[in-house]
Parts: sequence; C-alpha cells; structure tokens
Amino acid sequence: MRFSLRHLQIFAATARHESISAAAAELAMSQSAASTALLELERRYDRPLFDRAGKRLRINETGRALLPAARDLLDRAGEIDALLAGRLGPGPFRLGATQTIGSHVAPALMQSYARQHPDAPLTLEIGNTADIARKVADFSLDLGLIEGKLQNPDLIMTEWLGDELVLICNPAHPLAGQEPVTIDALLAERWVVREKGSGTRQTLDRAMHPYWERWRIDLELQQIEAIIETVALSALIGCVSHLAARGALERGRVVRLEAPDLDLQRRFYILSHREKYVTPGMRAFLRICSESSDFGERENHFLSHPFT
Repeated sequence: MRFSLRHLQIFAATARHESISAAAAELAMSQSAASTALLELERRYDRPLFDRAGKRLRINETGRALLPAARDLLDRAGEIDALLAGRLGPGPFRLGATQTIGSHVAPALMQSYARQHPDAPLTLEIGNTADIARKVADFSLDLGLIEGKLQNPDLIMTEWLGDELVLICNPAHPLAGQEPVTIDALLAERWVVREKGSGTRQTLDRAMHPYWERWRIDLELQQIEAIIETVALSALIGCVSHLAARGALERGRVVRLEAPDLDLQRRFYILSHREKYVTPGMRAFLRICSESSDFGERENHFLSHPFT
C-alpha cells in the first residue's frame, strides 16, 4: 500500500478548501509539508488529483472518484482511534439541512444532541435539496435533512416528518378576504417562489402542474425570508412552509390563503449514503430524530443494517 491516512487527510482537506495553505492550517502543519505530502501521493500512483491554477487547486475527475472512499476510510479510522484512545461516544458529525428544516427543526435536534454529547463537534450546513443531496453523495456530509424527493441510486431517503406549504399574500391584497380562494383567482395573480432545486419549489411545481401554462411567476428567490418580505411589501402571492410563515402570520405581516384545489402536503426526509459507514454520531442523531416522529421503526432497521 503506497498511501497513508495522513496522505488522505491532506487530500480531503485540500479538496474541501481548494487550497493547500487552508488545508495545512486545518491540519496544524506547515504549508510546505502538506504540499510535499500531496505531491508524493500523486507521484506514487502517477495520477494527478487536482488541476492547478496558481495557488488554487481544483479537484479533477480522478480526485472526485477518490474523495468519497477517502472520506469514508477517514471516518472509520477516526472511530478506531477513539476506541483505542478510550474516548467513548460520537466524534465529529456533519449534518446538512434544507432551509426550512435548518431554521425551524434542526436547532432543537442539535440542542438535544449537544446536551447528550457535549464534547462531540457538530456542524450544520444549510442549502437547498439538490445541494444537500450532492454533498451527502460525495460524503461531505454524514446525513441530510431534506424537503424534496430525488432520484439517486447511491442515496437512501427515509420518510421522517410531515409538513404543509401555505399560500400567503399581503393583508391588503384583494384575495386576503376570500375563503376559499379558487384556482382561477390564484392564476390571475403573479407569484414569488423558491428556486428550482429546492424542496419547496418541487412540491409547489407538482401542485401547479395542471395549471402550468397559466401560472405566472414574477420572481424566483433563494431565501425564504426574502419571499415572505416580498409578499408583505407587494401584490405578489408566495408559497412557503407553514413553519417558516408562522411568525409573519402571527404578526399580521402576511395572511394565509386557503386553496382547497391545491395539494400542498409534503414529507421531510432523512438522507443517507447507501455505502456510508454509520458512525456513532450518526447513530446518536438518528435516535434523537426518532423521538420527534414516527421514524422509530425505520430508524431501528437503518441501525441494524449499518453497512447497507
């Protein structure tokens, strides 16, 4: 075997930062030592892992193929090191979540995790469903909490919590006093919606599919708060999770529109990689998730098949 775990640590850190100096700082080593080790790994196999442009390194096709396996091996090695050193409990845990979950559901779960495992580092990355799925697929994240469905043979989606999208408008909007609001009335208005790739947009697109040719979208925004604020200040119709809209509804900034013609129910999912080693941190977090839902039976099955 012509590589060491240190080689893989430097490779993975460089891929994450796209910078040797940043990777060296993370690993508490000199830049020259990190650069030498990375070049040594590439020369031993006569395979460059990065395209170099000045001080910036871009991972190439070979590096992208290596990265998931390298991260998985480093996770397993970290657990072995902890066991041999007598350190009990989870090690570092990397969680990803979509905007609604990251802002309104994950904080309570993270607080519970931190209370049970105060010495275990936990990081949260927020993005849309497509972003989180991509990072679970390349092992950058241990688990993802997402709002939309996706098709990827390498990933496992496990149903978790129920959620509902709500239509919102300015309190002075002509539709604000109507109950219920007909689909024809909604199609006569202009909308502000989430970007493609988000779980919210996926659910809304599905509901609006029969009316696609008549549906008028004026704005696509990446931030939920921006949608709510835009609705509060304009004549546009918006659609967000009831969890995200709750505060603005209670303060009277926006009002909810009842639209029985549209199915806006959806599920949240826990996303994992089929080949990902289930670390103690993942196990601990999944147990916390099970306490907040009917996820229990599926979680027990997941934990009883940790390598599938």
